[in-house]
Amino acid sequence: MIGTRTQQRNLNIVIIAVLCLGAVLALGPMLYMTGTAFRGQAYIQEIPPRFVPENPTLENFETAFTSRNFGRAFLNSAGVAVATAGLVTLLATMMAYGFARFNFRGKNLLFYSMLGMMMIPGVIFIIPQFMVARTLGLLNSLPGIVLVYTAGPLAFNTFLLRGFFENLPRELEESALIDGASPLTIFWRVMVPLAAPAVSTVAVFSFLGAWDEYILALTFLTDADVRTLPVAIANFRGVHATDWGLIFAASLTAVIPNVILFVVFQRYFVQGLTTGAVRG
Repeated sequence: MIGTRTQQRNLNIVIIAVLCLGAVLALGPMLYMTGTAFRGQAYIQEIPPRFVPENPTLENFETAFTSRNFGRAFLNSAGVAVATAGLVTLLATMMAYGFARFNFRGKNLLFYSMLGMMMIPGVIFIIPQFMVARTLGLLNSLPGIVLVYTAGPLAFNTFLLRGFFENLPRELEESALIDGASPLTIFWRVMVPLAAPAVSTVAVFSFLGAWDEYILALTFLTDADVRTLPVAIANFRGVHATDWGLIFAASLTAVIPNVILFVVFQRYFVQGLTTGAVRG
């Protein structure tokens, strides 16, 4: 505790200054990338560099989306990320509800065995996953990569949601049972709406994880028609090594959905992290 108001005020000034410095360091590269993406090639090497271009243009974005199947890669990533977020959210929510609200033989053994998978680095599973996908004919397949992306975060998301479901009042279930509701109706109509902050957290982070993932996509997807956006951006950077406006325009397309999700779901996943995760 701070003894005097002067000391408290000085501490607040220091905290605000540190936060402002951190915000500038974090936003600086993003602002420069955005300004460069809207700048013509002739103005890329301006000294001193400008964050806001004098003559903004969409030429870099038009060129990016019409070359090297970049638009197709964007749609592939969007489909994969949406499907992954939906599957992860559905499965993790149902698994967490089952672990939190039902008693069955082997429940703790099964739960802690699943949590044990979180202790193993994901990169170790690349070769086994590749062999299984090859055996099942899922290589170079968007549904195949969706299944791989879905399996990875299930353990953590189940752990996160289980803590949330365990702290919901059981009187709600009992009241619904008295009214004749089935367990599935209670799950969808009562529990899921109450757990909306935590469920939204799982959906957002599952989408972002699939949207930004590179290593697995590079390993499982080699055909140009099924490449996702991170792989396409890496190839794009290799071909257009010195065209920074074009490269930054391509990179910015991968950032925009992240920003939109953060703005739309901010209050949900912040609440979910501060309640469900702490309770878990």
